[in-house]
Amino acid sequence: MSIPQKIKKIKKEIPETATLVAVSKTKSNEAIKEAYDSGQRIFGENKVQELVQKYEDLPKDIEWHLIGHLQTNKVKYIAPFVNMIHAVDSMKLLKEINKQASKNERVINCLLQIKIAEEESKFGLSKTETENILNSKAIKQLTNIKIVGFMGMATNSSDESQVKDEFNLLHTFFKQHTQLTILSMGMSGDYKIAIQEGSNMIRVGSSIFGGR
Repeated sequence: MSIPQKIKKIKKEIPETATLVAVSKTKSNEAIKEAYDSGQRIFGENKVQELVQKYEDLPKDIEWHLIGHLQTNKVKYIAPFVNMIHAVDSMKLLKEINKQASKNERVINCLLQIKIAEEESKFGLSKTETENILNSKAIKQLTNIKIVGFMGMATNSSDESQVKDEFNLLHTFFKQHTQLTILSMGMSGDYKIAIQEGSNMIRVGSSIFGGR
């Protein structure tokens, strides 16, 4: 199947209300352009340097999402153009995004990454830490960021019931925050389960572009 056919297939499998982020990390400009020419406009990258280069090389109406772990010292490079930052896991990072967004006279959409997986290698906030951020006085002063939702990654497991439970846990927590609109969960291996459990944004790479 070609890249456009794969995108079409995935879009048929998810509700119209759900957003597909095509994860283009390590993929060539040619492959991205193929997806772009089929109508895909939202792409996700996890490395700042690669994202900056692709932003410069590719059409300017692409909506770029930074989906990987982000260090505070790298924010300045993507602040002029990034549409959404998915993996925000500290107040320190939120403050830096706000500072750099302000310099560029922009408001940057952010998703708080919640830790739902059992793996130690996964980043993310606990529910308590999340509540502390959302209810803090400091957050109200950060007028150049907008926390629009949550992001979570399930355990990389073949046990579908575990994956389902982890997604369900995050969806339940998300529903308690009616001001939030985006729940980003689900990747190539588990997006169908994520959609069933309430996700409205999926991040799909290998099912579109093939393996690395």
